[in-house]
Amino acid sequence: MSSSPAGQILKQPASVWAITFATAASFIGIGLVSPILPTIAEQLGATAFESMLLFTSYLLVTALTMFFAGFISTRIGVKATLVTGLIIIVLFASLAGLSDTVGQVIGLRAGWGFGNAMFMTMALAGIVGAANGGSAAAIILYEAALGAGMALGPLVGGTLGSISWRAPFLGTALMMGLAAATVTIFVKPADKPSPVPLMAGFSALREKPLLLLAATALCYNFSFICLLAYAPHALAGAAAASGASYTPLTLGTVFFGWGVLLAICSLALPEPMIEHFGLVPAILTTLAAMGTMMTVLALNTNNLTVVVIGIIALGGFQGIANTLFTQSALNATALPRNIASSSYSGFRFLGGAIFPLLSAPLIALWGAPGPFWGSVIALCAAAVLLICGYRVLPATQRQRGRIFSRIATSAPAHTH
Repeated sequence: MSSSPAGQILKQPASVWAITFATAASFIGIGLVSPILPTIAEQLGATAFESMLLFTSYLLVTALTMFFAGFISTRIGVKATLVTGLIIIVLFASLAGLSDTVGQVIGLRAGWGFGNAMFMTMALAGIVGAANGGSAAAIILYEAALGAGMALGPLVGGTLGSISWRAPFLGTALMMGLAAATVTIFVKPADKPSPVPLMAGFSALREKPLLLLAATALCYNFSFICLLAYAPHALAGAAAASGASYTPLTLGTVFFGWGVLLAICSLALPEPMIEHFGLVPAILTTLAAMGTMMTVLALNTNNLTVVVIGIIALGGFQGIANTLFTQSALNATALPRNIASSSYSGFRFLGGAIFPLLSAPLIALWGAPGPFWGSVIALCAAAVLLICGYRVLPATQRQRGRIFSRIATSAPAHTH
């Protein structure tokens, strides 16, 4: 097992901190939409399904673009890719904040997703390439930025959403403009990565370990977006059923708790879990815990207390899963990290893009608990995929943790 990178994390060059800040800002921009989804639906005369399409347009374009982001970066360089992505986000977030219909916002979120894909793929590769402490420290730093952004995003969105549904979009544009300036100033141009073919992102999926982890993460990501896109509506419904009032700030506060637990658990728990259980059992344990909590939510959609606690608790499990999947995917093959990152991320984000499209049929089939039951099914599918295919993973990722090694060595030997 690799040694803990904790001692190296804070000793980073300015370029790494600049990209880390921009990464946190980028994920703030993702999370801030959740608390205002009911408000957007109400004020723009849209259905809950239409408001959730803000995630489909965003994530679908993000996913498709990520397959080509590695190719783009080898032509214009990592820094130019980062800055271009951030500027595109500024443009489309600003236009979304000035829109008048939900259809316009859905379309502009697609452009936002294009910029975000360019930035996110190169952000992880940029941090890994420049960080002290190796890839493990870099991934933890990236996941910490992700967690901080996810934690602050709903709180920022809820606070600004109390003023107007437009304010979170315009606030994102301002914040991403600051991130673009920071990257421009502090990140020095580096040598362009070795040129890769246009279809390198798709070709990377020929690597069976990467394909397995990406497919498993696709199913997991279905449940992740369920929390971001549907849980705000479920929370609003539970509040109405309980006779409680709610505001965008109320929703933002609940999802702030979700994000804080996501950030803490993504940093503190994955390494000890891998050490004690091994990678595959750690992932399976996390998926099982998420499935259990989704089941609790499905059975208690009218209980406001259970819904609030369930959403926050799921943040911890999702934080663990994010780090486990990202770390394993980037280390599963000998592919360049920018290609492995873009291919893996593009494939898994398809799961998030699919969720809103299936939410309406799930609600029609099972009512308000439908999307939660759909997430349980998706998590079971993720577990089955991993159990059936884990043998294609490299030997280092199939190693037993301490607990299982002790059990194996303490078991009595069979005599013949």
